[in-house]
Amino acid sequence: MKVHTLFALFIHVIHFSFCTNVKINFREKEKEVLDQILGPGRYDARIRPSGVNGTDGPAIVSVNIFVRSISKIDDVTMEYSVQLTFREQWLDERLKFNDFGGKLKYLTLTEANRVWMPDLFFSNEKEGHFHNIIMPNVYIRIFPYGSVLYSIRISLTLSCPMNLKLYPLDRQICSLRMASYGWTTDDLVFLWKQGDPVQVVKNLHLPRFTLEKFLTDYCNSKTITGEYSCLKVDFLFKREFSYYLIQIYIPCCMLVIVSWVSFWLDQGAVPARVSLGVTTLLTMATQTSGINASLPPVSYTKAIDVWTGVCLTFVFGALLEFALVNYASRSDMHRENMKKQRRQCELEHAASLDATSDLIDTENATFAMKPLVRHPGDPMSLEKVRQCEIHMQPARPNCCKSWLSKFPTRSKRIDVISRITFPLVFALFNVIYWSTYLFREEAEES
Repeated sequence: MKVHTLFALFIHVIHFSFCTNVKINFREKEKEVLDQILGPGRYDARIRPSGVNGTDGPAIVSVNIFVRSISKIDDVTMEYSVQLTFREQWLDERLKFNDFGGKLKYLTLTEANRVWMPDLFFSNEKEGHFHNIIMPNVYIRIFPYGSVLYSIRISLTLSCPMNLKLYPLDRQICSLRMASYGWTTDDLVFLWKQGDPVQVVKNLHLPRFTLEKFLTDYCNSKTITGEYSCLKVDFLFKREFSYYLIQIYIPCCMLVIVSWVSFWLDQGAVPARVSLGVTTLLTMATQTSGINASLPPVSYTKAIDVWTGVCLTFVFGALLEFALVNYASRSDMHRENMKKQRRQCELEHAASLDATSDLIDTENATFAMKPLVRHPGDPMSLEKVRQCEIHMQPARPNCCKSWLSKFPTRSKRIDVISRITFPLVFALFNVIYWSTYLFREEAEES
């Protein structure tokens, strides 16, 4: 029994040693394979791979990307920054090797110059860099059937031309374009990898935008030197409106409403009304300047320009309304003086009539119908009587002013009309503004 147990243990040790030796020999085979396929005089990285099925057609390169983060979208410089893992895969039959029954799944390289590489570049790139912490974030995998996978992590700052007519109710499309620099479509063709060619990290967060969707497409370009293969992916960003609602729209509405407080102050409170109007006007102008400072100077009118411009007009209109009220107040004082003069004329006219009647009774005048004829002792001239009669003519009734008739002065009527007119016009402007730009936003989205 002991002999049988010792024999089994001996067989197990021999099997373990054999497997260990096979594993060690397997690792040594990787160097042999690399020297075999990439050795001097065996492989030339300057020559592109052959086409499909070994033909002389163009080399096909499949591309896919993984978006790791989008750090910022700048409206002023019209650019955005993105960090991504870029992958491309192609077939190079010169790199076929024996996988030893599936033991060698792939070979890994970290030097891209050892094999032929597609000359892809990002056509709308402004800045870019590789990542070398702790080691260069790049690898090349060579599979037994000659397929080559190239993967690298890069950060790019890309140009993104924007249309800001609907700002801040806008959507922006930012593209990522990849094209061949020197190989024409006769030698090199880029294709999106079938099945999910663009992947985006799930917890992607942007400060002022939301990534709604992305679309892949082709953008081959023809130049005087030939046609070049090109790929592009369009990212559709929607601007978060809540930030602008809190920081711009609500403060502007509050400033406009505060300017209306002037209509409820007494018309004699000149310092208070002037200070209120000038303060709101300067604050609104500062708000407008701050908004424009965060945007590029463009030749067209933006939605935010319409809003701030109208709000500034309302604030300025409230200040002009006080100037009109002040002028009307002085006119009211003049009219009050005229009324006093008219009352004095009425009293003088009544006194002259009484004096004339007494004179007729005492002298037994024959012509009783001429009380206004000049006499040497008449205290009132005919011209003065006519002026008094003109002032005594009753005013024509006007039904439109029936409601305002209870307000004694014109300046007070202007304030009362402004209390109603300004809010109604501003509310009407809001209805037109929001309906117009929201419908335009939906139309552009569809």
